Amino acid sequence: MIDFDKKISRYGTYSTQWDYVQDRFGEKNLLPFSISDMDFEIPFGTKEVLSQAVTKGVFGYTRWNHHDFKGAVSDWFAKRFHANIEEEWISYSPSVIYSLSVFIQLLSKKNGKIVTLTPCYDAFFNVIKENHRTLLSVSLQKKQQFSIDFIRLEECFKKEKPEIFLLCNPHNPTGRAFTMEELEQLIELCNRYQVAIVSDEIHMDILREGVNHIPILTLQEKIKVPVVLLSSASKTFNSPGLGCSYAIVPDEGLRARFSSILKGRDGLSSVPYLGMLALQDCYNHQEQWLNELNHYVDENFRQMLELLQENRFITSYIPEATYLAWLELTNLPVSMNELQQVLVHQEKVAIMKGETYGIEGANYLRLNLGAPREKIMDGTKRLLRAVNKVSQL
Repeated sequence: MIDFDKKISRYGTYSTQWDYVQDRFGEKNLLPFSISDMDFEIPFGTKEVLSQAVTKGVFGYTRWNHHDFKGAVSDWFAKRFHANIEEEWISYSPSVIYSLSVFIQLLSKKNGKIVTLTPCYDAFFNVIKENHRTLLSVSLQKKQQFSIDFIRLEECFKKEKPEIFLLCNPHNPTGRAFTMEELEQLIELCNRYQVAIVSDEIHMDILREGVNHIPILTLQEKIKVPVVLLSSASKTFNSPGLGCSYAIVPDEGLRARFSSILKGRDGLSSVPYLGMLALQDCYNHQEQWLNELNHYVDENFRQMLELLQENRFITSYIPEATYLAWLELTNLPVSMNELQQVLVHQEKVAIMKGETYGIEGANYLRLNLGAPREKIMDGTKRLLRAVNKVSQL
């Protein structure tokens, strides 16, 4: 059994979530539940692989275009999702957001339009804006468990003529894992209105028991428009600091254009050696670690909800995927900004405001449950105390 209860101090590691919490919340030394990385150490076997590499001490330019890297990705999709991914489709990328930025440039024109489902990961807003494109938001239907409003989506396609549909599946922050029926309907609309599909699937491995993730490329034969799948092992195995992701691009021409930008324009022909080693070991040997992680996170959700169920101001649910809780706060006698003041300055806890992810999140908080249970219980109790304080004002 993996000891996910083990506490490891991240102070002094230049951690965005811990050492630099003041940047986002205005105060130091808060208990943070913000950035979506985890407080767990990577699998022991992966640590050993990295330790051996560090002991050898040679970190020169490193090739990624080989079977060991691409085969690890292809085999992972086959055993976890029963998806047939050809090795030649796979390309290294320094990050999912880097890949997204490049494919925005390749699949749309300047001042073009990109559609996504909101609320959404806040980096989407920035990368679309900085590439001089316009974001078109289609709100998920809250009353139907954050399902896709296909009527509104088709109206948007018909009226606005976007060039790209940006899918986040599993969805951040709501935790939806979209069904086969939803994906087929989405593909049909994209085919009909000639809208390319870019699918961010970085949360694909963190699933509740009994829930399946369906990679968009499982349905490749039905897709008649350009399609790209972006992902990484870093979200799953908590290794974003090692720097390695990948893009899966079935179309040879589009793949060649991506490679030209990656290697030629941006000079990124060499992969971070330790990041590549971590991905290969995790995908090849650490599936049991992931299974135990998912069970642990499932229990974090269950115990958090137990604590919250008595509070009439907070409503939540166990999402199908991710380690991110999406908490709705209603009927508070104060604003969400006033609640944040109490959370930060009195309870000393940092929880992301839902409006960070779009206007649909105005009455929400996003709480990161990828941490030892003691931290989750402590943070939930601080949240409850803060809500109780403001409800008495």
